[in-house]
Amino acid sequence: MSDSFCPDCKKQTEVAFDHSAGDTVCTECGLVLEAHSVDETSEWRTFANESNDNDPVRVGGPTNPLLTDGGLSTVIAKPNGAQGEFLSSSLGRWQNRGSNPDRSLILAFRTIANMADRLGLVATIKDRANEIYKKVEDLKSIRGRNQDAILAACLYIACRQEDRPRTVKEICSVANGATKKEIGRAKEFIVKQLEVEMGQSMEMGTIHAGDFLRRFCSTLGMNNQAVKAAQEAVQRSEELDIRRSPISIAAAVIYMITQLSEDKKPLKDISLATGVAEGTIRNSYKDLYPYAARLIPNTYAKEEDLKNLCTP
Repeated sequence: MSDSFCPDCKKQTEVAFDHSAGDTVCTECGLVLEAHSVDETSEWRTFANESNDNDPVRVGGPTNPLLTDGGLSTVIAKPNGAQGEFLSSSLGRWQNRGSNPDRSLILAFRTIANMADRLGLVATIKDRANEIYKKVEDLKSIRGRNQDAILAACLYIACRQEDRPRTVKEICSVANGATKKEIGRAKEFIVKQLEVEMGQSMEMGTIHAGDFLRRFCSTLGMNNQAVKAAQEAVQRSEELDIRRSPISIAAAVIYMITQLSEDKKPLKDISLATGVAEGTIRNSYKDLYPYAARLIPNTYAKEEDLKNLCTP
């Protein structure tokens, strides 16, 4: 509290400050002497310790350690509706005159972010993909190669390393026209280049059928009981010597589980949801069929119910 002159009381009175509303109020008559005042004092909390420096300022965009200037350079945007006249204006000439060494990196990071957002990937995967691309770009070995395939391959490797794998077909669906073959070749090229640079093998993470199962089941609209049974069946399949890809095993398990439920899924729908060809699902199902009694949980289907499974 402090003293101030109150025009109603005609004298100096004590006033109280309401910081939430920004009002200065007389304590004797309740008159609001000043409304919506600006608090010019310092903030009650400092953010310096959280960023390991002594700068209390917490405004501006986030820094990016992968860029030369930390990503804090100024870019003059083109005005709305402006076409050719922008380049001939003073601002346009200065914008073009200042060469940004990170322009290609910024465009690449933006493309990776767009692909990751379309796949619903978390920020850690985006950051890992950016790091992988920056390492490859520093080697100056990707000139003349398909840029879209390189960026898609970086995102594929990042998903593997972060234990959130996506199929090549899923990556291909957001890769701006790059084919599965091109992405596969780009992935092999990136891994080879980084292994030579590091002098050791590159850790890619192990793919399991369970990594894809829940996402496939959600796409097919399976109920919780069927999803739990499929997850348990996939875990049990790892104990068997089934020489099939994890994605094919996941698709075959889903096909087996849905046959035992009231909501049966056509093989065509499973193929569309998983990205696995119908013939591959049939062959994988053929390998799993002899072990159906071991794979299917008793809580989901009894032994006599397994007779409803179609013979491969």
